[in-house]
Amino acid sequence: MNIPRLVIAAPSSGAGKTTVATGLMAALSARGLAVSPHKVGPDYIDPGYHSLAAGRPGRNLDAYLCGPERIAPLFLHGAAGADIAVVEGVMGLFDGAGGRGELASTAHVAKLLRAPVVLVVDASSQSRSVAALVHGFASWDPEVRLAGVILNRVASDRHELLLREALEEGSGVPVLGSVRRAAGVATPSRHLGLIPAVERSAEALRAVGDMGELVAASVDLDALVALARSAPPLDAEPWSAAGEVSAVPGRPRIALASGAAFSFSYAENAELLAAAGAEVVPFDPLHDAGLPDGTAGLVIGGGFPEMYVSELSENAALRTSIAALAASGAPVAAECAGLLYLGRELDGKPMCGVLDTTARMTERLTLGYREAVAVRESVLAPAGLRVRGHEFHRTVCEPGSGPQPAWGWRGPDGPRTEGFTAGSVHASYLHLHWAGAPALAERLVRAAAGYRTA
Repeated sequence: MNIPRLVIAAPSSGAGKTTVATGLMAALSARGLAVSPHKVGPDYIDPGYHSLAAGRPGRNLDAYLCGPERIAPLFLHGAAGADIAVVEGVMGLFDGAGGRGELASTAHVAKLLRAPVVLVVDASSQSRSVAALVHGFASWDPEVRLAGVILNRVASDRHELLLREALEEGSGVPVLGSVRRAAGVATPSRHLGLIPAVERSAEALRAVGDMGELVAASVDLDALVALARSAPPLDAEPWSAAGEVSAVPGRPRIALASGAAFSFSYAENAELLAAAGAEVVPFDPLHDAGLPDGTAGLVIGGGFPEMYVSELSENAALRTSIAALAASGAPVAAECAGLLYLGRELDGKPMCGVLDTTARMTERLTLGYREAVAVRESVLAPAGLRVRGHEFHRTVCEPGSGPQPAWGWRGPDGPRTEGFTAGSVHASYLHLHWAGAPALAERLVRAAAGYRTA
């Protein structure tokens, strides 16, 4: 299959690739093209902005969480029916999973997709030196096709001229755009990065529109489309959720937490649940007073419950409903924010009380990929199952006497355990992309079907 595609990368984080990538998606969409948005790595927030820009789900391409062999199939699945695909990179072009070479880097994914790379360079504090930087990135790995440069945060016409002259003389990589400093399109941040698009509503739409106008006025869209069309066909079949799991009879209803407080979820997770036979019904813990009628299972993903702790606590009816569902034996799977919500307290405010845990915000950021083993049997995983996940939080969760650990792995300070299992509940800080372990979805649906039958 051949989907026109290109990867937007940068020498480092903070160069402006999210603004350029999102703006490019918006600008191409405004031209009438069907744009498929993608993000390298585990990040949930950038794909939210991509979705607003492109009008279709933003999807992650993470070679660590899902395996390199699934990157092209997942890409083709997400890009089905699109005229062009834009893939935003992560960190610097060659930065991957620490200590594992190129694995999960933007360069690695670009090679797996056989996609040309456009480098977004923060030119705010350099002129001729930009040529040396681009030359180094272009020559570091000959398998990476660095096909163009977009100059970002350019100060003036004179500054742009100096940059273009240096690149023409010393790098051999064409300049495909020059973006002037424009603080008005910056997206606001807080303790874990950008504020999710779902929380900003109309403001986020305006920001994406501004990014699109900025990029349309600053880059050569025709040249970028031509570059994307130069990508060769991919020798792979599109990923299919139905090909990864077996359908469980009974069609149990699984409630999926959504909304501003629980916005972190990979699209493929819900697709796998549906393919495994579940009826997936979203609900919003900030506004819904109860779970969907007939709920036989519950999935609560990540997000920012600490930003909505008062509202979540005040919704006592839903907290009681969730506690009753868990107590009745229905399977419950929670990640990160979901773990905090299921505990007794978060920052002193009452939560669902499903788990005998208390959580609080801290200044310390816990971040990184993890290779974990299921410590014991649960509704989500059999004992001994190996998975790859990702941690990203500034909270600590302290257990009482009831729950048992969910996962174990070896950290820099030696072996450690993480997460909790209690009855039919599995809750952990570990974010999992179920495309990398599709049996998790089928196991959860089977547990929900068994609960419904009972």
